[in-house]
Amino acid sequence: MRGLLHQVSSSFSPKSVWDGCIIPHSTTASPTIINVMLWMRKEAYEDTTIKATAKRLKHLQRNCTLADPEVIKTFIANKKCSNAFKESLIEAYAIYMRSIGQTWNQPFYNRYDRPIKIPTEEKINMLISQASPKMSLVLSMSKELGTRPIELTWLKVSDIDLEKGLVSITGAKHTAGGIGKLRPNTLEMLKAYITKKQLKANERIFPMRSESISEGYRRLRNKLAEKLQEPTFKNIRLYDLRHFKASIEYHKTNSLMHVKETLRHKDIRTTLRYIHLFENMTSDDYHCSVAKNTQEATKLIENGFEYVATVPNENIMLFRKRK
Repeated sequence: MRGLLHQVSSSFSPKSVWDGCIIPHSTTASPTIINVMLWMRKEAYEDTTIKATAKRLKHLQRNCTLADPEVIKTFIANKKCSNAFKESLIEAYAIYMRSIGQTWNQPFYNRYDRPIKIPTEEKINMLISQASPKMSLVLSMSKELGTRPIELTWLKVSDIDLEKGLVSITGAKHTAGGIGKLRPNTLEMLKAYITKKQLKANERIFPMRSESISEGYRRLRNKLAEKLQEPTFKNIRLYDLRHFKASIEYHKTNSLMHVKETLRHKDIRTTLRYIHLFENMTSDDYHCSVAKNTQEATKLIENGFEYVATVPNENIMLFRKRK
């Protein structure tokens, strides 16, 4: 969490250190929000949640007083924004109230989720090919493991079976831990990276903040969109690689429970949010290929194709892969 409190506002000035945290002192920021952040850290909230909560509390504090729940509710109710943002402000204020040991009559807003859009594998591979070696590895692992950025930053060398490509993943919010598997090409990239960085077994593979991964990805994505004059690249979020992994696994198995295990959701209702997307996919979303022998079939599978059927009397195996 080093530097987390300092990151919340650029207006903060001189810093002091408390238990490894940089605590900003400011004449413009209320110590109330700093106290909430310290309470959240003590209660084991994730750094990303602490930072987001502080940002939303600052927004509320700029417009009204945090001391009066009724004023807060009125401000949020009249604010012209989506229900999703209203809900996030309510959740942030609820954390503030818990931090000071107070109760309140918390309102609830119905959140309307936007449809999930999954990028084609072709576009994902274009992003990977244009990235730096490190970002290319990050994106390849995200695509194949379905991890969140923060989960990648937690990975240590000891979490990887460098022979079999198995990865022990520590789950972030609302997800359990689990095992993922890397393709041979990505595993070789990872081995080369570990060797180059001379990483030891107990060292993190990507010792950085998840926000840094997200920021680097957005720069890459936007640069590629401008280079190719293809604005649709700007619509591809880093998190969409996780959705891509879910769609691939669903079409391999037709099993929602398998997708739940792959994404490591603790609650099946989270996985159900994907079902409308899977059901709307058509055969037009696939590349097709054929194999005449075991060697060709193996190569297709290693490149992400899945077996569909064998043509009778022709000894030809049919394979497909998402575009």
